[in-house]
Amino acid sequence: MISTKRKYDYLRIGLASPEKILSWSYGEVKLPETINYRTLKPERDGLFCEIIFGPVKTNQCQCNKPKRPLTGPMICEKCGVELTDARVRRERMGHIKLQAPVVHNWYLKNTPNKIGLLLDMKTREVSSIVYSASYIVVDPGTVDELEKNQIITEQEYGRYRQTYGSRSFRALTGAEAIKKMLQELDLKQLSEDLRAELNEEKITKQRREKANKRLNIVDAFLHSGNKPEWMVLDVIPVLPPDLRPMVELDGGRFATTDLNDLYRNIIVRNNRLKKEYEIGTPELIIKNEKRLLQEAVDALINNEGRGNKSSKRRGRELKSLSEILKGKQGRFRQNLLGKRVDYSGRSVIVIGPELKMYQCGLPREMALLLFKPFILHNLLEKNKDGNDLTPNKISAKDAKEMIETGHPDAMTELEKIIVDHPVLLNRAPTLHRLSIQAFEPKLIDGKAIRLHPLVTTAFNADFDGDQMSVHVPLSAEAQAEARILMLASKNILAPKDGNPIVTPTQDMVLGNYYLTIEDPNDEREGKIFKDPDELELAYYNKLVGFHTRVALPVSSLNNPCFTEDQKDKYIITTYGKYLFNTIFPESDDPHKAIPYICDQSEENLSVRTPNKYLVSKGTDIKKFLKEKYVSPKPFPKKALSKVIAQVFKNFQINETSKTLDKMKDLGFKYATQSGITVSISDITAIEGKDEIIALADEEVKEIKAKEDLGFATEEERRQDTIRVWTKAKEDIKKLIEKDLALNCTTNNIYMMSDSGARGSIDNFVQLSGMRGLMAKPNGEQMDIPIKSSFIEGLSMSEFFVSTHGSRKGSTDTALKTAESGYLTRQLVDVSQEIVISEDDCGTDKGKFVHPIFDTDDNEALGYKLYQAYLADPVNNPKPSSKNLQGVKLNLGQRIKGRFAAQNVYDPVTDELYVKKGEFITEDIANAINDSGLWGIEIRSLLTCNTQNGVCVKCYGSDLSTSKVVEKGEAVGVIAAQSIGEPGTQLTMRTFHTGGVAGGEDITQGLPRVNELFGAREPKGKAIISEISGIIKTVDRQQDNRTRIVVQNEIETKEYLTDVGKVTKLQVGDRIKAGDKLVEGLIDPKELIRVSSVVAVEDYILEEVQRVYQSQGVGIADKHIEIIIRQMLRKVKVTDAGDTKLIVGSLISRAELQDIYQDCILNGKKTPTVVPELLGIIRSALRADSFLSAASFQETTKVLTEAAIRGKKDHLLGLKENVIIGGLMPAGTGLVDGDYYINENQEEAE
Repeated sequence: MISTKRKYDYLRIGLASPEKILSWSYGEVKLPETINYRTLKPERDGLFCEIIFGPVKTNQCQCNKPKRPLTGPMICEKCGVELTDARVRRERMGHIKLQAPVVHNWYLKNTPNKIGLLLDMKTREVSSIVYSASYIVVDPGTVDELEKNQIITEQEYGRYRQTYGSRSFRALTGAEAIKKMLQELDLKQLSEDLRAELNEEKITKQRREKANKRLNIVDAFLHSGNKPEWMVLDVIPVLPPDLRPMVELDGGRFATTDLNDLYRNIIVRNNRLKKEYEIGTPELIIKNEKRLLQEAVDALINNEGRGNKSSKRRGRELKSLSEILKGKQGRFRQNLLGKRVDYSGRSVIVIGPELKMYQCGLPREMALLLFKPFILHNLLEKNKDGNDLTPNKISAKDAKEMIETGHPDAMTELEKIIVDHPVLLNRAPTLHRLSIQAFEPKLIDGKAIRLHPLVTTAFNADFDGDQMSVHVPLSAEAQAEARILMLASKNILAPKDGNPIVTPTQDMVLGNYYLTIEDPNDEREGKIFKDPDELELAYYNKLVGFHTRVALPVSSLNNPCFTEDQKDKYIITTYGKYLFNTIFPESDDPHKAIPYICDQSEENLSVRTPNKYLVSKGTDIKKFLKEKYVSPKPFPKKALSKVIAQVFKNFQINETSKTLDKMKDLGFKYATQSGITVSISDITAIEGKDEIIALADEEVKEIKAKEDLGFATEEERRQDTIRVWTKAKEDIKKLIEKDLALNCTTNNIYMMSDSGARGSIDNFVQLSGMRGLMAKPNGEQMDIPIKSSFIEGLSMSEFFVSTHGSRKGSTDTALKTAESGYLTRQLVDVSQEIVISEDDCGTDKGKFVHPIFDTDDNEALGYKLYQAYLADPVNNPKPSSKNLQGVKLNLGQRIKGRFAAQNVYDPVTDELYVKKGEFITEDIANAINDSGLWGIEIRSLLTCNTQNGVCVKCYGSDLSTSKVVEKGEAVGVIAAQSIGEPGTQLTMRTFHTGGVAGGEDITQGLPRVNELFGAREPKGKAIISEISGIIKTVDRQQDNRTRIVVQNEIETKEYLTDVGKVTKLQVGDRIKAGDKLVEGLIDPKELIRVSSVVAVEDYILEEVQRVYQSQGVGIADKHIEIIIRQMLRKVKVTDAGDTKLIVGSLISRAELQDIYQDCILNGKKTPTVVPELLGIIRSALRADSFLSAASFQETTKVLTEAAIRGKKDHLLGLKENVIIGGLMPAGTGLVDGDYYINENQEEAE
């Protein structure tokens, strides 16, 4: 049994007092020496001293007394070294006692400056005192000109001493001065004074802000028990020597960590200062030495950007403690969150079409090394068995040799081991959880890993030299988890949208498309066969081809989906289509079986074969085909995806992966047999292109003439030219589309494109139409078109113009990858602690959802259509995809897999679709979508009341299984990956309109997503109404601005738009607070101020969806909801009530609930708060866990804040637990009271 009971309840960080530091220490480091270069032993009292830090070799002291077994720790009476385990050198600390106090750099340099705020001094003033440039008056004595705490320069100090004598007043400099002032602070009194100041009525905004900041820090010290003077160091802890080792290089030289040099500097200066005190050196020199000591300690703590010679080695800055923690190579991200593994391999991948979906090909050579410990174990176990294959016993050395030479016995053991030992394959960059999947290894010859062709989409891999790593799950639990959860054949649906991610691509698509083509010009068509066997025989005797339309008796197909009425008829099909239909799982249940597929319609895929493909017996088939029958389109990639989704819905995972394998084999086989290839003759010149270009040329000439006559500016000419050439390219595109539709089953290249195997219409426009306009690297379009197509060839000047576009393409891709990776990291950090932690939070709130449209105008039109239908269903058409424009996500797509927050009835018949609290299946979602309802209320993560995490009911289904989500699922990380992974597919562009009047730069793609999640003010911000009411005035001013007046019963608001901005509103229109008055993007922070939290949630959700949908990327609402929930997790205090809260401070909603409960129980006045929208970076840095925030960004700042507050980290998130080396609270690590996992308990399939 392994217990997952937590190791620690919480982790606390604070300031260390000098006494605390001494209690950690095992002795004082007095000398800067490290080791003796003659004897290579550590110097006594030096940085590696064995007396302080413990022995270098276990149980061996410095005087080399013979080793003997010890009953317990013992100290050698001769050299004073404790005889114990050498590992103590990783734990034992020393200390350096400083001759003068030194200020800790973090509390001096980080903004806001903690010491400056406490002492009410400017950062510059504190620094000048610390580095002995100024003095502070501690006791003015008899000098009337001076006041207590007055800062004077060195010259003034000298003058006062000369004038009044050195004993008439007292002024200090350096860290002593700061320490004395901090010791004299009365924090309780200061806290009361600051609160009184904040309660003053006439306090200015600046004074209020400063008082708030000071009160924040004062309260932090009061509550944490830390003393302000501990920010000044009297003793410095010295890190254990094994954490800053010295390594001997070849040639007798030593390499050492930078920390040793930094400690050495401190000790040298400290010892020099000690000596100077002893011999009575003049004050000036001592002051200078103290400054040097302060700088040496600063360099140890934070050496970034310091120009000192002493803090450099060979011109390179030494790496201080802060740098060791910070950044990607720092301790947090490199070592604590990114662990290294043993037993992994890496090789190039090649395709393995013969593999099953759960298999991968592993080179024998690699497998031998990966499974080395298992093989060794098995070979040595043979010694214990009586039935040795070898007469002599195998030693460990022999066994190792057998593995290295690939001995047959070792190979036999390897074959046995890998039968039930899955391996994990990973392809970098690991953007989402499907970038690591488990496979059963099959041993192969060669050196490349073989990968199943269908899993390439999930890994985003191709076979042009990509490499993948192999990892071995070692423990029984890890193997069980890999087999049950991570096997490739079980990861068929993408977690981001619940659609199949394992879809045939390229050759496989082409093969299946080729099989499902019907040829209306085949002379052999119209034959009737008694059953599929006879049809097959006819095919082999060349009486029919793959695409010949023939008739088969429905009864011979043994498909339970045909109705009794249909079973007496013939079905029109082809031999290719019959083959395509043989790959689906068989079932006798008509509700479960897949109908015989003839076309791509919803009816055919899920219910039955449509009657239009069936003919009664006795019909003249040839005549029917010529006169009445319309051939359906062949099956492209999208249709194959639909088929797979249907199989998954009816048969679940195992059958789906078998079907996929069959589809893959069929595709490869017939793509090869079809002989489809690419030839230059497939690219035909487009008729009508020359006329389009000639017309455009004429238009451009006219535009140029206008400019020459002064009727248009240079910029207007440029814009008009771009418009003309864009239209010309669109017209050519339409010609090509027409041509493609006519020849899509005969022209090889068109077949590839139409099937979705490779290439798009835009490629053909460039191949046989025209290349069009190019963009400059700054995103501006050039007004010089490339009129030629690739088949015609480019002229020299056209070639040069086109280099602009290519260069922009390359730079964009490089920038986009980094941008998108950083976005993913921010998202993971902000949402990582969200785990499904309970079944139902019991909330009675929900979220109203409706279809999402591409523009606000289309949404308004859609809403009117719905309202008209609901008001009069008889005379108005039901809204559907046919009469709605610009629908990006319909209602069914948004509510599938969620729980209903209210009963949902049909608006016309009052039929109950789903009860409150019930799960909305795909069928129910489709029924509601077709009912004519504009929207319904569902349970949402934005209204979930669960404290740590979210509940099952508010989340809904796990998209990767389409079943209700299980407790323990790490939905926060899944959400972050789902949004971040498609980031690289988004555009990087901001459209530049080049300064045309009224034109705005439209931010799209990745920058727009960053803008929304960063809660930043958008470019081209729209003015929004602060009140609900009626438009009273819309008045166009002389300066091209518009004055808009909004009025209600209580107040009137007037707005002036920017120059050239027009409004679509008219006098008398009714608007709500938060509605746009002019076109543009809304600033979410302004929206939350004037409207409600719900409005902001809806706005961000819909805007993010629009960006992704515009690039054809589907993401489920629930993922975006999780991120928005985290952006709104804090509230701002506007009135503290009877609590100790500070006005303007941010607290989490969980904290607020505890405070409310306490106030209500004790009859106190509760605080007043307003919701605060934080960008994801700010939200992640303000996480309740300081470990999580410190490992994200601004490490030193986060740790400084946390230490002053004496913060506790309750280890609720995933990152915190990984950092401390515990099990993360997700999946089987979710602690539920006392939770145990049985080591051998494997889930049986």
